[in-house]
Amino acid sequence: MAAAAAAAAVGGPQQSQPELPAPGLALDKAATAAHLKAALSRPDNRAGAEELQALLERVLSAERPLAAAAGGEEAAAAGGGGGPGAAEEEALEWCKCLLAGGGGYDEFCAAVRAYDPAALCGLVWTANFVAYRCRTCGISPCMSLCAECFHQGDHTGHDFNMFRSQAGGACDCGDSNVMRESGFCKRHQIKSSSNIPCVPKDLLMMSEFVLPRFIFCLIQYLRDGYNEPAADVSSEKDLNKVLQLLEPQISFLEDLTKMGGAMRSVLTQVLTNQQNYKDLTSGPGENACAKKSHEKYLIALKSSGLTYPEDKLVYGIQEPSAGTSTLAVQGFAGATGTLGQVDSSDEEDQDGSQGLGKRKRVKLSSGTKDQSIMDVLKHKSFLEELLFWTIKYEFPQKMVTFLLNMLPDQEYKVAFTKTFVQHYAFIMKTLKKSHESDTMSNRIVHISVQLFSNEELARQVTEECQLLDIMVTVLLYMMESCLIKSELQDEENSLHVVVNCGEALLKNNTYWPLVSDFINILSHQSVAKRFLEDHGLLVTWMNFVSFFQGMNLNKRELNEHVEFESQTYYAAFAAELEACAQPMWGLLSHCKIRETQEYTRNVVRYCLEALQDWFDAINFVDEPAPNQVTFHLPLHRYYAMFLSKAVKCQELDLDSVLPDQEMLMKLMIHPLQIQASLAEIHSNMWVRNGLQIKGQAMTYVQSHFCNSMIDPDIYLLQVCASRLDPDYFISSVFERFKVVDLLTMASQHQNTVLDAEHERSMLEGALTFLVILLSLRLHLGMSDDEILRAEMVAQLCMNDRTHSSLLDLIPENPNPKSGIIPGSYSFESVLSAVADFKAPVFEPGGSMQQGMYTPKAEVWDQEFDPVMVILRTVYRRDVQSAMDRYTAFLKQSGKFPGNPWPPYKKRTSLHPSYKGLMRLLHCKTLHIVLFTLLYKILMDHQNLSEHVLCMVLYLIELGLENSTEDESDEETSVGGPERCHDSWFPGSNLVSNMRHFINYVRVRVPETAPEVKRDSPASTSSDNLGSLHNSGTAQVFSLVAERRKKFQEIINRSNSEANQVVRPKTSSKWSAPGSAPQLTTAILEIKESILSLLIKLHHKLSGKQNSYYPPWLDDIEILIQPEIPKYSHGDGITAVERILLKAALQSRMNKRIIEEICRKVTPPVPPKKITAAEKKTLDKEERRQKARERQQKLLAEFASRQKSFMETAMDVDSPENDIPMEITTAEPQVSEAVYDCVICGQSGPSSEDRPTGLVVLLQASSVLGQCRDNVEPKKLPITEEEQIYPWDTCAAVHDVRLSLLQRYFKDSSCLLAVSIGWEGGVYVQTCGHTLHIDCHKSYMESLRNDQVLQGFSVDKGEFTCPLCRQFANSVLPCYPGSNVENNLWQRPSNKSMQDLIKEVEELQGRPGAFPVSISSETNLSKEMESVMKDIKNTTQKKYRDYSKTPGSPDNDFLFMYSVARTNLELELIHRGGNLCSGGASTAGKRSCLNQLFHVLALHMRLYSIDSEYNPWKKLTQLVEDMNSQLGNEEQQPEVPILYHDVTSLLLIQILMMPQPLHKEHFTCIVKVLFTLLYTQALAALSVKCNEEDRSAWKHMGALKKNTCDAEKSYEVLLSFIINELSKGKLYHEEGTQECVMITPIAWSPESMEKYLQDFCLPFLRITSLLQHHLFGEDLPSCQEEEEFSVLASCLGLLPTFYQTEHPFISASCLEWPVSPFDIITQWCFEIKSFTERHAEQGKALLIQESRWKLPHLLQLPENYNTIFQYYHRKTCSVCTKVPKDPAVCLVCGTFVCLKGLCCKQQSYCECVLHSQNCGAGTGIFLLINASVIIIIRGHRFCLWGSVYLDAHGEEDRDLRRGKPLYICKERYKVLEQQWISHTFDHINKRWGPHYNGL
Repeated sequence: MAAAAAAAAVGGPQQSQPELPAPGLALDKAATAAHLKAALSRPDNRAGAEELQALLERVLSAERPLAAAAGGEEAAAAGGGGGPGAAEEEALEWCKCLLAGGGGYDEFCAAVRAYDPAALCGLVWTANFVAYRCRTCGISPCMSLCAECFHQGDHTGHDFNMFRSQAGGACDCGDSNVMRESGFCKRHQIKSSSNIPCVPKDLLMMSEFVLPRFIFCLIQYLRDGYNEPAADVSSEKDLNKVLQLLEPQISFLEDLTKMGGAMRSVLTQVLTNQQNYKDLTSGPGENACAKKSHEKYLIALKSSGLTYPEDKLVYGIQEPSAGTSTLAVQGFAGATGTLGQVDSSDEEDQDGSQGLGKRKRVKLSSGTKDQSIMDVLKHKSFLEELLFWTIKYEFPQKMVTFLLNMLPDQEYKVAFTKTFVQHYAFIMKTLKKSHESDTMSNRIVHISVQLFSNEELARQVTEECQLLDIMVTVLLYMMESCLIKSELQDEENSLHVVVNCGEALLKNNTYWPLVSDFINILSHQSVAKRFLEDHGLLVTWMNFVSFFQGMNLNKRELNEHVEFESQTYYAAFAAELEACAQPMWGLLSHCKIRETQEYTRNVVRYCLEALQDWFDAINFVDEPAPNQVTFHLPLHRYYAMFLSKAVKCQELDLDSVLPDQEMLMKLMIHPLQIQASLAEIHSNMWVRNGLQIKGQAMTYVQSHFCNSMIDPDIYLLQVCASRLDPDYFISSVFERFKVVDLLTMASQHQNTVLDAEHERSMLEGALTFLVILLSLRLHLGMSDDEILRAEMVAQLCMNDRTHSSLLDLIPENPNPKSGIIPGSYSFESVLSAVADFKAPVFEPGGSMQQGMYTPKAEVWDQEFDPVMVILRTVYRRDVQSAMDRYTAFLKQSGKFPGNPWPPYKKRTSLHPSYKGLMRLLHCKTLHIVLFTLLYKILMDHQNLSEHVLCMVLYLIELGLENSTEDESDEETSVGGPERCHDSWFPGSNLVSNMRHFINYVRVRVPETAPEVKRDSPASTSSDNLGSLHNSGTAQVFSLVAERRKKFQEIINRSNSEANQVVRPKTSSKWSAPGSAPQLTTAILEIKESILSLLIKLHHKLSGKQNSYYPPWLDDIEILIQPEIPKYSHGDGITAVERILLKAALQSRMNKRIIEEICRKVTPPVPPKKITAAEKKTLDKEERRQKARERQQKLLAEFASRQKSFMETAMDVDSPENDIPMEITTAEPQVSEAVYDCVICGQSGPSSEDRPTGLVVLLQASSVLGQCRDNVEPKKLPITEEEQIYPWDTCAAVHDVRLSLLQRYFKDSSCLLAVSIGWEGGVYVQTCGHTLHIDCHKSYMESLRNDQVLQGFSVDKGEFTCPLCRQFANSVLPCYPGSNVENNLWQRPSNKSMQDLIKEVEELQGRPGAFPVSISSETNLSKEMESVMKDIKNTTQKKYRDYSKTPGSPDNDFLFMYSVARTNLELELIHRGGNLCSGGASTAGKRSCLNQLFHVLALHMRLYSIDSEYNPWKKLTQLVEDMNSQLGNEEQQPEVPILYHDVTSLLLIQILMMPQPLHKEHFTCIVKVLFTLLYTQALAALSVKCNEEDRSAWKHMGALKKNTCDAEKSYEVLLSFIINELSKGKLYHEEGTQECVMITPIAWSPESMEKYLQDFCLPFLRITSLLQHHLFGEDLPSCQEEEEFSVLASCLGLLPTFYQTEHPFISASCLEWPVSPFDIITQWCFEIKSFTERHAEQGKALLIQESRWKLPHLLQLPENYNTIFQYYHRKTCSVCTKVPKDPAVCLVCGTFVCLKGLCCKQQSYCECVLHSQNCGAGTGIFLLINASVIIIIRGHRFCLWGSVYLDAHGEEDRDLRRGKPLYICKERYKVLEQQWISHTFDHINKRWGPHYNGL
């Protein structure tokens, strides 16, 4: 649309050319097209072809000022009148016509579609589309299906999920390369290509001519429109403008692709034909326009840093022979001098934008960069140039979709893939510069995932286009732009460079698309094999990996807190995981069998070389630099993982792939440094580095990272430990953990490298690390299933887990093609073996549980492994949680009552290759450490903990379990050079060393230490330490010296000319601690062995002397079968016993020595004096004890205070009776009701000047209006047909009735004849607590000043009850008066009915018969008025104003008694719709109806009804002259009494009476109203039956009329009513209609009786409830069938002497105030005059539907998918768009846009609006895209949770997992219950304001 009219554009003279028909006449176009088609069909079609070319030249000419079009004014000038759009339309019209060759375009499309051999679906979608993935059917992990194909295929029982596409994708149905054929849908199962007829030649002939021109035209547009983006971003807008202009053209192409296979193959021909391209683009000579366009193309190429091969043939692009890689051939690249400054433009804009102040070093050495890959592009076809522009324009969505839509064409697929690979480097450059890199990344992956997931295609491209070389080079090149100098180790001289994690490239994950492609192609076996065989590639790849080695270096802040916490660490972890680890897992998955040994050797070889280079580059000798740590060692991890794989799967000999000792010593340093740093970070030694360092320590072990980070590190350390000298290794560990100085026998020491407060946790860290190192078997012999099981047990022991969180927490192999896929069968089977499923429970409080898995008992018993738990916990508290759960299990199962220690777990046996690891347990260094620690613990030295002891014992036990001792070996001491600690222990075996006694030890101690003053028994000087007299000499031992010596030995062994120059520097560093002047030497007398220390420990732990007695002395059996369950769980004592038993078992000598020690039973020797250190510990203990006592005291005091508060606040007598103002009190003492104020705690009556009030919540409710008279539940609509229409709801019926009455009768009278409040009625509920109203006001004041964010709005009067925190918004004043007043009024009276009727009439007439006179303004009356205002404001005006004259008092009157009605009706619903259950239910307990009645009555009395119109008269008196009543014609008549709603009359009568009401008056009113009700029932019955029935009854009743109790016989009354009513025209109507209206029922006396009772029951129920609240009488319980009679007698309608033997007749309850026949005649007369005019309406008004069923929410379908599929694509009825967040109302089924601005009305969004209209402010919506339910209540909202759970009982919020969801009926019931009982506010805790934005 970017240009002028087609003819005008070409220029003047040509306008008159004859071939060009007049624009706009479709007929001519068609004719021309037909003529051309005919010309081309001739055998000699040259002339036709030329003619067509000429036509196309003009129509599609590109000589248009596109720039002008983009600019604006000139375009209009150039285009004459047409404007830029017209010509484009025209050109497209021409194309369509020409393609169709003269016929209609639509018919043409249909014709082409008929030849579509579509065996593939190929539907392309963009981001946010909902698609499916089935892992059972997928061959490639990226397989995806559109919803239609998924639902038409059979995937029952498969492992599938629904997902929202992030980047877009395409449907793979029908592609057997990507998925198994069994999963194809019905449409794509048939390989239909065979039976599709051949395409007739002439059908697509025109297309072959027209399309090349069309595509070329498009390319020219793209060339013209492109201007190199300058620094300003406005150019980006220009690009978008160009794209908008081209939208129709690209859409046209897209439509062509959708025509099916036939058209696609034509397009493929056009796009890939090189000749076409050459002819059209290479003609610079012919016209200026084409020339200019070609120039622009060349400029664009150049500006991209690409060369066009013809321009400079510097690089002879060699086609290397297939076998070797380009990289190997690239020797010549170094020769060209241009390499240094290539692509400098790129570098500059990178630098300019990054002011990081770090020196950049861009490393472009000849080896890493392949010129031909990076910088040369030559386009040979339209497809190639189209892709070039697609990239230049940053992948516009339309273009991407078009290119992908073509993929089902196989030939195109190959061509396109090759083109894509050819442009790969260019894509990377564009991506790096892009401002919108996120969108662009998604679009790139959208394309590449379609191409590279296909193994066949990937293999082909790898072989023909060097895909691997290109990818590796491009990745390397990409990272080279952000390298900085590494500061690890040697800051000045380091030659190593690492990526800078602060760069946008890493921070924004820009590298993601390229890496993900690489991972994708490595998942194909054939491609990975090529990679692993190609040495050149491996070298380059290791080079790439080394960029990440040591990135994000942390330096410990020692002085002040770091001022800027960088958050780059996550970028570093993500980069290592994605760019290094995932490709590694991909490669590993192909090294599974013996035949692949060679690959492993290759990787290991180049990995070691890279590591060696790295050590050299950072100048590493033997000591790591202090206080720095990097968590990123990908080279170490590659090495470790390939080693592990080699031993586990390929049976490779480990030693053949290990380097020499020196290299192993270097390899172990950095991983060990990380382990030590973890301990330091957890000891808070890095706190000055901020929170982020903790974040790193956590990420390092977190489930997604651990198996690519900590696991390989530990494994590598295990390998080093198994091959290095054990003494060296152990001493290195303690040195790294900085606790060497602590390991002294002296009670005091100096630690030069560690503060005292960190010593304990670092020591624990070191020992724990050793335990993990020695007992972890993840890579040392466990099978995959065992690993999975161990991981699962560890996670379940920490906490119960949901299925999805378990899936997430089990570290799976990141490569999806590897062994355990989450959700695979092994996962499920292991899970069912170790865990029990706990179904979701529903607590009444409403907190929703999810389905959880919890460990089985035998798992706790046998498999709980604390070591694995410690390894896998991200938070330290999880270890505690696991131990607590273990303790609870032992208590519960009675296995151990106290606080257990972590159990010792047997390990999987070691793989033979790693046997050396166990030598660590049998080395003297470790034994000395263990001995020293046991001694220190026994002597209570400081800084030792139970945890230390636990780990020491664990290590001893590990040593005993893994000892290889023969008895004979015990005596022979190990030969070899004497070492400085041979004096400690004779051999290296733990079993024999355990019994070795050590007598004296020489220690270096500070001069202040107590040891110094002691006389040393053997005063040997330090010189003769060398001479060894085992018993006499004291031993001294220095770990550090030992280690240095060992290191020297190893180094000398490995290279004799060790560079001695460097050594002294490092060793002098370590002499420092020893040479501190204030140290002196002392000799301690010890005389203990490990065994004796253990036995003394046993005494110490048990707190008894001689507590240990060797068990085998009593029971020799123990030695024979040692596995005794009694020892498997327990505390330290048990552990010591277990160890001693094992020691005795292992050697007879030990057994004997243990027995000896026990015989001597020496109490442990207390030290001679209490040393300072011990004094310190004792003081500490004492202080702690005191602190504890203080705390207890405080707690006790606090508890008692709280208790007294509770006592004042509540009745403490009985927990049941938490509501002080229970109305029913049995004792008849006349006392005033006493209320407790929950704020000030005082009790007292409510008085007029200081009234008390009930805390209440007022809310508008439309629940009643949702009742229906139909038992059939409403379903949520899930098809277009099932719509819900609301006319059968209670609210609708009542509305219709009121408007009908208002049409024909006087307005004021209508407003007394009905109740409102079915919709938007005000419901009042209370928590039962009372407070003084003045206290409440000050409470509100304090809330208002409290700035804490509350979930409610104080300005709207909202608050929470000060005692129970229930939500409330008003206070209902309590009416002063005696508590038991009712009892006075309840005496049975003997007054006659007539007297009572008179009294009632008088009382109603008397105004202000109130104890409180309204005239005096008391506080009470003010409060009553204000609460009435609150009640009115609770609901919207439209729910209060029904009168025709707005603001008339009748309106208020109607509103007030309707409030009472609403509350009674709702209570009835809460009781289940009837009163059969009886009793004062909970509703009664919390009821505030009594108080509410007083408030309403007070206000009702203000409007006294004109006594003329008081319905009471009409009910109880006969009028002399009936005709005078009708009044004059003009005035509308009053509502006939038979049309009145009896329950409303009851409330009016009662509220008009002065309060308190006498019981007898109440009964009188009820009796009178019952006669009216019964008459109405009979009248309705008479209308319901047909003419014959009526005449039969009329006759039958007339016979009985004169019997004695005729007035109590329904037959008589019925016949009389029929008689009276037939005077009017009520029964006269055409017979036809009658049958339609009422289905004839055969009425029997029983069914009539039932009808009458059902008609009257609702009234009786409401009346009984009212009586219960006003007079406090209990409701009797009964069966459903006797409800009527029970309620009638309860209300006093039934005489008490009534016998229940013969069947009960409702008429026996009647007690007529005057002769029934007269009064009925009077009532019927009112109707007669009305029905004479309006028979239909009169009839409708008589039949009142009073039997409403309970309200329900809509019924939901079983499977969530049915809802989702229908609604997530449904368009909104208001704005006809598909909403972003669709929602549906669960009350009425309305479909709404959540937060949709499209449907906003006066700042209210649609959901809020709907909640006001449908639920008077309460809305319950199901969010379709999230499967959760959201509740709107007034101005607040909350997320309620989901009622759809998956097979494992879990919600899936936002459908992230996309598993099938099924309705959870219990949850839905809970939701419905909360809706009906109006308790959303109380049960759901997380409310927030919605500001009308939902």
